[in-house]
Amino acid sequence: MTVDVSVDRKEAVNNAQTLRKLALFDLDHTLIPMDSDYEWGEFTIALGWCDATEFKRRNAEFFEQYRAGTLNIQDYVRFATQAIREQGTINSIAAHARFMSDIVHKAIKPQALELVERHRAAGDEVLIVTATNEFVTRPIADAFGVSELIAVQLERDAQGNLTGEIQGTPSAREGKVTRMEQWLAARQLGWGDVHTTFYTDSMNDLALLEKVNHPVATNPDARLRALALDRGWRILDLF
Repeated sequence: MTVDVSVDRKEAVNNAQTLRKLALFDLDHTLIPMDSDYEWGEFTIALGWCDATEFKRRNAEFFEQYRAGTLNIQDYVRFATQAIREQGTINSIAAHARFMSDIVHKAIKPQALELVERHRAAGDEVLIVTATNEFVTRPIADAFGVSELIAVQLERDAQGNLTGEIQGTPSAREGKVTRMEQWLAARQLGWGDVHTTFYTDSMNDLALLEKVNHPVATNPDARLRALALDRGWRILDLF
């Protein structure tokens, strides 16, 4: 018996074309060539908001833990938001605007903006899915024209002040899959209703890479590059 493989391929293509298309992007070292949370911490040091020596030591430790996949994100969020909580909302928002002007906007590359715009022009819905908190990343997502941001949500007290705790599931490692499923469920969708592409640089995002239709190892670290080569995933050196 002869099986017409071309028919199956055509059906697969037709099915993909009828699904809602999502382009998912990690942020740090994927869309921007830096770690925004780390750089924000360095920026607060320059503002004199914390002891430089101690903050640099702990920030570097947390950054290495993240790269190694051993980061306790709740401990890190308490540390990372301490200066914001001490300075208060008004001072922190004003400082972040300077951070965007002095650091972030200068780091955003044309090829990253073009990649996002290419997906948008193709009719894809664009989301940024990041393990960095919403305070740091919301203005960066706005700079890319991306309204749908899945980031670590920060808990606030009755007066609207940050508590240092995380609200809900943090969007880190396997939590990115959980938060994406929550996002889909809120729109009465499941994985079978969408056609997904995900760009990331990090092995920390393996769970989501394995969940989507098209994983793209973007500016990948050494471990992810090796895995992408082994599995035949697309590799994109954006920077």
